[in-house]
Amino acid sequence: MELHADPITVNCKKVLAAFELMGVPYTLKKVDYFNAEQKDAAFTAINPMQSLPAMKDGDFVLWESNAIIMYAADKHELSQFYPADLRRRADINRWLLWESNAWFPSCYVFLVDNCVKPLLGGAPDAEILSREEPNFHKLAGILDARLAKSEWLCGDSPTIADIVVASPMHLRNWQKLPISGHKNLHRWMVDKVEMLPAWQKIMVYEGFSLTKAA
Repeated sequence: MELHADPITVNCKKVLAAFELMGVPYTLKKVDYFNAEQKDAAFTAINPMQSLPAMKDGDFVLWESNAIIMYAADKHELSQFYPADLRRRADINRWLLWESNAWFPSCYVFLVDNCVKPLLGGAPDAEILSREEPNFHKLAGILDARLAKSEWLCGDSPTIADIVVASPMHLRNWQKLPISGHKNLHRWMVDKVEMLPAWQKIMVYEGFSLTKAA
């Protein structure tokens, strides 16, 4: 499989971390996000949405990060990460849809204001952040309640749901995500997800750097 991506972005990191967790073989084709290469004609022919990532598997083209992860798990029959059992799969699918529809948009507000704007010479907008906080805490509370019942999001071992839902928080300290009051969510992110070798292998550091500052 050929993955067209830039490892600095949330959704590209998500797919890369999931592939590393599952041991999926892939070739990375770098598409430079900050130079807007995703808007070039060559990439637009692959993904008309001009968003990253996209995948080519022979003559099959797929975009949308969660769909790519699900496809890879099924192609390689990795049921330990994406169970075939109807209810367990439905549970994981629920969290994947929740991430794209609710969780990612909320975390993204903090990413844009506390990370992207300062990087581009601007400043966070306190009003925007304040307005989003109640929604963020509502969503974080849902995760916290779920994680009070299990070590991982969907059971006793990591699945693609853990990678997908954790990915919008991948710069959580720099994003200034207020998760400390959600003890189960904090425990899961810090002690579980961030300790995964698959997560550590594709870390993005402050300043959207792939190399940790000395």
